[in-house]
Amino acid sequence: MINKLKQHRRDFIKLSAASLAAGFCLNPLSLLSAAPAPTDNPQRLTKVIPSTGEKLPAIGMGSWMTFNVGQDQGARQNCLRILRAFFNGGGALIDSSPMYGSSEQVIGYCLGQLNRQNKHFSATKVWTPFQSGGVKQIHDSHRLWGVTNIKLMQIHNLLSWEKHLETLEKLKRDGQINYIGITSSHGRRHKEMEKIMLTRDLDFIQLTYNIIDREAESRLLPLAREKGIAVIANRPFQRKALFQRVRGKPLPPSAKAIHCQNWAQYFLKFIISHPDISCAIPATSQVAHMQENMAALKGEMPDDKFRGQMLHDIQAI
Repeated sequence: MINKLKQHRRDFIKLSAASLAAGFCLNPLSLLSAAPAPTDNPQRLTKVIPSTGEKLPAIGMGSWMTFNVGQDQGARQNCLRILRAFFNGGGALIDSSPMYGSSEQVIGYCLGQLNRQNKHFSATKVWTPFQSGGVKQIHDSHRLWGVTNIKLMQIHNLLSWEKHLETLEKLKRDGQINYIGITSSHGRRHKEMEKIMLTRDLDFIQLTYNIIDREAESRLLPLAREKGIAVIANRPFQRKALFQRVRGKPLPPSAKAIHCQNWAQYFLKFIISHPDISCAIPATSQVAHMQENMAALKGEMPDDKFRGQMLHDIQAI
């Protein structure tokens, strides 16, 4: 069944894009006249993973720094509240890495407290120059998360990717992981990522994409669509730089038309409305911010022309 699905990766992507256009897009010509009335439709935006057809909520959660709290019980309880708000908001994909300190251990603790060990989409990484070290990291990740199956295993910033890809391909064949991916951040190593996408069979890539950092639009996102690869967008807020850019500035008129109540939702809707982006992974240490982030899954989504208006509004600030 999986092989047949893989043969129709492009069909899945077209279906996902068509669903977005049909169910969530807004006619941008209404911008200057009247915004659509807010709705109470609880439907949350999901995207299709091309290699299998599995649906994934379009907003996930990053854990760099925010879940690296060690044994601090007060901080762990805060992480627990954040993760509860994430799930209550319809989230599934949690992204981590061995390089994130105690993040994986804290995630595992929180999942156990919430009884969600098998009710989420786990995504972590291999980050070591040695293939044998990668095998150990993968084993440790399963133990730290408290799960028998990691859904997505990624090669962090392409480190020793050829060696680790051999390991991941075997683990996928053996059913120990579901998906294979590679990651990049800060907009780096795009040419090398493109080469891997062209020559190897990947389920996911992860890269930097937001309303300012859009280099991936030129080659990587079209190639992901062509090859049937899901895309995770990291650094959706440029850490905090986007919020600093708009500090003290009111939301533009276009925000009301797509039901955005704050800048976080505005930035996230720009990302997840792109038909080639599968999931954005903002990180936060505040429950209120998590609730704001997850609310971006609901309501109207901008289409291509509307996204152009959003770019114009940001550039004018």
